[in-house]
Amino acid sequence: MTSPKPVIDVVVLTMNDRPAAFPQAMASLLAQRDVELRVIIVGNGVEPDPDQVPAGVRTVTLPVNAGIPAGRNVGADVLAGPGCGEFVFFFDNDAFLPAPDTLARLVAEARRHPEAAYIQPRIADPDTGVTVRRWIPRLRAGDATRPGTVTVMAEGVVLVRRADYEQAGGWPGGFFLFHEGIDLSWRLWDLGRTGWYAPGIVIHHPATDPARHAGFYRLVARNRVWLAYRRLPAPLVPVYLVIWTLLSIARIRSRANLAVWVAGLREGLKGGHGVRRPMSWTTVLRLTRAGRPPIV
Repeated sequence: MTSPKPVIDVVVLTMNDRPAAFPQAMASLLAQRDVELRVIIVGNGVEPDPDQVPAGVRTVTLPVNAGIPAGRNVGADVLAGPGCGEFVFFFDNDAFLPAPDTLARLVAEARRHPEAAYIQPRIADPDTGVTVRRWIPRLRAGDATRPGTVTVMAEGVVLVRRADYEQAGGWPGGFFLFHEGIDLSWRLWDLGRTGWYAPGIVIHHPATDPARHAGFYRLVARNRVWLAYRRLPAPLVPVYLVIWTLLSIARIRSRANLAVWVAGLREGLKGGHGVRRPMSWTTVLRLTRAGRPPIV
């Protein structure tokens, strides 16, 4: 008897601002073989352009731009319930699946690593083939082709088991943008799960500079504070924030950008981080043993 195809719920966000990349992304997605896809396009503050929505693909329109993690949550929630997929695949709309068996191979990796709540493929720039450092989900990022257990994720292209995603509570919607993958992965690890990096499976994504986004320095600073307040045991919160403050001061060359970063830090310290559910000390030890103590 032939095994049924694995069902994957796919969440794609759009702001109708990528008229060339978005159709290419969707075409590569719908060309996938040996999987059953349930796809939803979330218009973040816009109605998805009907000319870019393939037949049979569901859409939902948010009245305002709620940010990337909140938009992903909406898409995953709409596809939840009876008949939902075993996995949820979060797919940036400027990414591209270079082979028609990409998703089937990700599922196969998940089968080989049942302890892993999420499978992270290797993301590479389509023109250069380079995997930039921020896409390698571990501290020692010198070899982008080395597989293994990981403690964070490059959230723009990642396969997550729905049961784990729902138990963890989804993405931190209030973050709007940046560091939401650390928050989710830490919560998954706190459930006793892990993550797995599968660099043999490549997905293309342009290696753009994240600082191009308006509010980059403010949001990365604010969200670091929120992340610490939400997820770390109390004694580790100041340690984490001091380390990241020193690293940021050393890395940010522009005084103007540093001033914006400081404003974001102050904003985070004022509150707004949401419900505090710190990880257990057992999780701290597990993350440390996996190569990334939750202070760096």
